[in-house]
Amino acid sequence: MSVFDLRIQEIHEQLRRKQLSVSELVDESFKRIKEVDSQLNAFITLDEEGARAKAEELDNLSNTDETGLLFGLPVGIKDNISTRGVKTTCASKILANFVPVYNATVVDKLNEAQAVMVGKMNMDEFAMGSSNENSAFRAVRNPWNTDHVPGGSSGGSAASVAAGEVYFALGSDTGGSIRQPAAFCGVVGLKPTYGRVSRFGLVAYASSLDQIGPITKNVEDAAYVLQVIAGYDQHDSTSANVDVPDYPSALTGDVSGLKIAVPKEYIGEGIHPEVREKVLEALKVLESLGATWEEVSLPHSDYVIPAYYIIASSEASSNLARYDGVRYGVRADQADNLLEMYKETRSQGFGAEVKRRIMLGTYSLSSGYYDAYYKKAQQVRTLIKQDFEQLFEKYDVIIGPTTPTTAWKIGEKIDDPLTMYVEDILTCPVNLAGVPAISVPCGFDQKGLPVGLQIIGKAFDEATILRVAHAYEQHTDHHKARPQL
Repeated sequence: MSVFDLRIQEIHEQLRRKQLSVSELVDESFKRIKEVDSQLNAFITLDEEGARAKAEELDNLSNTDETGLLFGLPVGIKDNISTRGVKTTCASKILANFVPVYNATVVDKLNEAQAVMVGKMNMDEFAMGSSNENSAFRAVRNPWNTDHVPGGSSGGSAASVAAGEVYFALGSDTGGSIRQPAAFCGVVGLKPTYGRVSRFGLVAYASSLDQIGPITKNVEDAAYVLQVIAGYDQHDSTSANVDVPDYPSALTGDVSGLKIAVPKEYIGEGIHPEVREKVLEALKVLESLGATWEEVSLPHSDYVIPAYYIIASSEASSNLARYDGVRYGVRADQADNLLEMYKETRSQGFGAEVKRRIMLGTYSLSSGYYDAYYKKAQQVRTLIKQDFEQLFEKYDVIIGPTTPTTAWKIGEKIDDPLTMYVEDILTCPVNLAGVPAISVPCGFDQKGLPVGLQIIGKAFDEATILRVAHAYEQHTDHHKARPQL
């Protein structure tokens, strides 16, 4: 059993009693990375020197009774989250040597909570992808079966937590990029309400959809990490000035009287039978604990994928215009004039998927097409948001699968982007509506690949989805399973 399988409270108790040191935790992390990461490619950059220095500093604290909430825990940070003095590449050639001069707000909060960053996690380039095959450096592999994808775009974060390389990791979720890889890798992934966690220092993909959240081994850990990173930030104009409740205290295990909505669109056509079966089994567990569920409808579900990809690509087109070779990042050195430098820098620096989305977004925003595409997609987004609001007038949570299938083989869908896009059909609605959702393990298919259960809540009601997820987790053992590497 790895020390990383212990609960946070158990680790902190050992640290207080001097049965364990932070340096030993960090040693365990780097030892595991050296053992297995050549099979996974979960990391882009390691900060061994910085992590060991931080560990020594924490071990030398004279008063360990007043330690931070995440004291001594090794963490991996997705490589689109700014880290001062440590490369932040977004898994793109265009930022291959970019070293930020400031931390993202979430990184500062982790430092205040005395977590220890061990490195930056691999991802789909600029967070664009559902398989982590779009990294400019190397594809990440699923620790349950290295022939399969780990999901994306936070595939490195999910794979590293599942493989026991770090205690927890941060990811970002634009259309499911925390929850989908969490489902594929058999770990817990939480996408908070839009505005609950500061985006300051997160490299923007689609600004109205992006949200940072934790990937952990269990629900309790997710509650602790969210407790640290949540809250208003004056540096982020989209940050919500809403009180942050005590998330760990919400894990009461009580779901009696809970009303669950199960959209028929989430368990019907297109959902693999084994995935549907595991979700229905999970609902039976919650029923046995006193909850009730009813089948409902989200009538605008068919429009989720087109609306999402028009909005996300349009915002990406705008956000990625800043990468022009002038201010930072890679610059093409064989250009004859300024325009040629722009073209060559972007041509050489961006990968195929990023170019595809920039082109789609630029077209959607262009003169004569803005109203027909981008404006229409935003109107559909409002209808999707209203679908959720109407259900939440009657129900406490919405439950379904996180993904329609389990993890597919590497290379199986990379040449068919439309098929890949449809894999996000169950996660994208949450981002369009801005509400919180969590994915927890709910079993395995016949190939031994994990299945994820998605629990969706009302805006700023992360406490309820954590409570439901924790109650389910306490009566199952799926979260305790570990891949054999």
